[in-house]
Amino acid sequence: MRLLPIHMCQPGMKLAKKIYSEEGLVLLSERMELTTKLISRLSECGISFVYIEDPRTSDIIIPDLISEETRHRALMEIRSNFRDMMDRPKSKTGVSYPYIGKSFRHVMNMVLDDLTAQKDAMVMLMNMGIVDNYLFNHSLNVCIYSSILGIASGYSREELMTLGLGAMLHDVGKTQINTNVLKKTGSLTHDEYEEMKRHAERGYYLLKDEPNIPLLAAHCAYQHHERLDGSGYPRGINGNEIHEYAKWIGLVDSYDAMTTTRIYRSPMLPHQAVESLYAGSGTLYEQRMLQLFRDKVAIYPLGITVKLHTGESGVVMDINSSCAHRPVIRVLYGETGEELKVPYEIDLSTNLTTMIIAVNEEPSLAGTSGA
Repeated sequence: MRLLPIHMCQPGMKLAKKIYSEEGLVLLSERMELTTKLISRLSECGISFVYIEDPRTSDIIIPDLISEETRHRALMEIRSNFRDMMDRPKSKTGVSYPYIGKSFRHVMNMVLDDLTAQKDAMVMLMNMGIVDNYLFNHSLNVCIYSSILGIASGYSREELMTLGLGAMLHDVGKTQINTNVLKKTGSLTHDEYEEMKRHAERGYYLLKDEPNIPLLAAHCAYQHHERLDGSGYPRGINGNEIHEYAKWIGLVDSYDAMTTTRIYRSPMLPHQAVESLYAGSGTLYEQRMLQLFRDKVAIYPLGITVKLHTGESGVVMDINSSCAHRPVIRVLYGETGEELKVPYEIDLSTNLTTMIIAVNEEPSLAGTSGA
């Protein structure tokens, strides 16, 4: 299968992976043939990339980090509980949600079971093929990414549970933010930005007294926008004043926000987002955390088209877990853009003089209809 930007899709191509609704339900199934109307509609819904069938890459299988059942259950719990909080009067104080701890713990156990069953699970883009409610899917993505990093850091199951709950609920305070501010497409005014920033503190107060929610998870909601140099919010704390879990969540929160389609901008690709994060090394984010994150993120997603410095181009067919930024490429096009009759593979982890110079530059789309 191939991963193509929606603007490069053509009528007649067939989907290789499902398209999901914001609730995690299947909207379009595999092998659904794209039409001009469908392509336009997916673009309007914020779908930036889709997986399509291609006989030249039919053996490239993109694994799911969590099962369809886990995704559906997690999104159902996030959506129903967050919407319930949104519907409660915002002026009401002392409101308790004693049921959320048990339901979210159950979901976290499902997520951890799925992730720990995989060897060397890596951070892969999870935003393709989802008609997105940003808050719900972002909460799940940050949970999964943070859990992968926690596993790589050697955390115990209970530590992973606390980290995962803190990550899944890190933005719960946004349920208390005015919807007009939350969904505004233009720049926020000073007052609106100050209102938006209050979600961290409000999240803490929503969670701190809930049974079955660790107090540390509430502090993750409180601290996930704090930064190493004290430039974050809401308290401007720095360095070791910020808990390690909140540092992880702050890092992947930024990454997922950058790699997700937003109402005000297009998404970055992973290698662009990682480069942007590295600009904050030692000031916004800890260098050791960035290094582990870089080693665990699929910089070039499976199925994406890349151009080599030789002029040739092809598709990422495998990721080297020990060297994620040097994947295995199936070369489909020659130096002058001609389609190769016999594609070949090159492992960039052993061919160190070969460099990727561009992503999504496609000389031809011949053969991608999946007929």
